[in-house]
Amino acid sequence: MKITFYGVRGSIPAPGYNTAKYGGNTSCVYIELENGQDLILDAGTGIRLLGEKLKLTDCPVNILLSHPHWDHIQGYPFFAPIYQQGRPIRVFTTLINEQEQLFSLFDQMDGASFPVVANELPSNATCLFDNIKAIFPEDSVRVKRKELNHPGRGSAYRIEEDGACCAYVTDNELMPPNETATSYDEWVEFCKGVDVLIHDAQYVEADMPHKHGWGHSLVSQVRQFAVDAEVRTLVMFHHDPDRSDSQIDFIQQDNQQFFRGKRAPSMSVCAAEGMQIQVTPRQLAGEAVIEVF
Repeated sequence: MKITFYGVRGSIPAPGYNTAKYGGNTSCVYIELENGQDLILDAGTGIRLLGEKLKLTDCPVNILLSHPHWDHIQGYPFFAPIYQQGRPIRVFTTLINEQEQLFSLFDQMDGASFPVVANELPSNATCLFDNIKAIFPEDSVRVKRKELNHPGRGSAYRIEEDGACCAYVTDNELMPPNETATSYDEWVEFCKGVDVLIHDAQYVEADMPHKHGWGHSLVSQVRQFAVDAEVRTLVMFHHDPDRSDSQIDFIQQDNQQFFRGKRAPSMSVCAAEGMQIQVTPRQLAGEAVIEVF
């Protein structure tokens, strides 16, 4: 399982001198599986560059949407494969309002907000409502979901293949002020022992209490969560658009100090565009090898 980050920013793109190191594109993560297929997690502005890679192939495009907020769909109209004749584009969603989520992806291409109309695209786009078996009928790949604590609802995903495991939990408030869709203990169980946890870490204490309830987690909360869930590698994701490279560098340094001497996680990184994580199962040892590039 190889994981590549194409967009790591939250809320709105944040290009500029102060964000060049970690990147300013919004959420998009690409997972290449051992069985030769792949998954795209969200369609933020980072998906545009990924499209330049994928347009050179002819395999089906599998997109797992976490939720339909702008920063997770706004790159789709610039995704090159949707302009390829007959290219299969398979969108997976599991929300109660599936139609609303799917429409948000296509309705932005209405001829007014965007000059190309979605139903005139030459590709073949379909939505697989809660039917991941349509993508992976074999048992070697398993995808589980859990409902996010986020305004408008959404889905986190746990992806397992032949001993390698990754959890993608973005736009999630671990400790929201109101009723939770998923409790903290349920999150610990959902992410228990994963090789790679990609988790929303948009806020710091200085953002509170004003942004409490906005559907994002504090860096400090995510640190403790990674310990409690005994994850092997923590990737802090969905950086605030106002967070500069130097501020994220400080978070990274603070992470290293916090995790020093703790059994888990064994590695913690702040997501950056272009960063790759290779998870190679070691069947005999029962533990995967994780490399970050």
